[in-house]
Amino acid sequence: MKRDVVDPFGAFFRNLLQETGFAMVMLGGALRSIPTRPFPLRPFIKQLEQAGVRSFSIIFLTGLFTGMVLAYQGAITLERFGGKSLIGNAITASLLKELGPVLAALMVAGRVGAGYASELGTMVVTEQVAALRAFGTDPRQFLVLPRLLALLIMLPLLTVYANAVGLFGGYLVCVYSLDFSTLYYLRSIEESMTSQDVIGGLVKSFVFAGIIATISCSVGLNARGGSEAVGRVTTRAVVISSIMVLFADFLVTRLLYVFQ
Repeated sequence: MKRDVVDPFGAFFRNLLQETGFAMVMLGGALRSIPTRPFPLRPFIKQLEQAGVRSFSIIFLTGLFTGMVLAYQGAITLERFGGKSLIGNAITASLLKELGPVLAALMVAGRVGAGYASELGTMVVTEQVAALRAFGTDPRQFLVLPRLLALLIMLPLLTVYANAVGLFGGYLVCVYSLDFSTLYYLRSIEESMTSQDVIGGLVKSFVFAGIIATISCSVGLNARGGSEAVGRVTTRAVVISSIMVLFADFLVTRLLYVFQ
């Protein structure tokens, strides 16, 4: 019985480490190809739209409801200690430091990362990747690099957008439900927002973007089997990317705490 419980965990972590190793090797190959071949500009622009513009709606809803929930939960908790007036500060700190970058990354992993894995997995299964190699084109340079660079640019921007929408959601609750004045809420944001928090959140989002793009592309390019393999690699890419995002969040938070 004990072995039946432990074995799945061991297999999962073994696969996690294996996929991470594959991803790091692929990332190195993609970066080495930058100075040696013409940059694929058209695929890069397409991926900017795919990763950024088409993610605005889901990021908007995520940020809005997160800010609204933070406002209500903050009011309930802080009221016990007579600190209800600090709710704007709590919303700002929570969004900028933690929830904005992490939730934006998880949404992007579920939408964009899954798309990367399914697209590349389909190309592998239908032998389009093999055809690229036959024509002397490096798939890492033509397929991986545009997706990686596009997400490195767009996820920090989406994080800023999520933070702004989240603060707006908190504003709606604080002003129209908790009877705060608009001026007081805006002033509390101004007092609690620091450049260190903003930069820390952007650093996190940049790291998360690299993780999501690298792992999703690597898992997709390692698809094996028929059409059912596409579904497997899509699920695996989202799961591994999400776990690695949370792990990286801990590491970056620890480093920021040490060097603050």
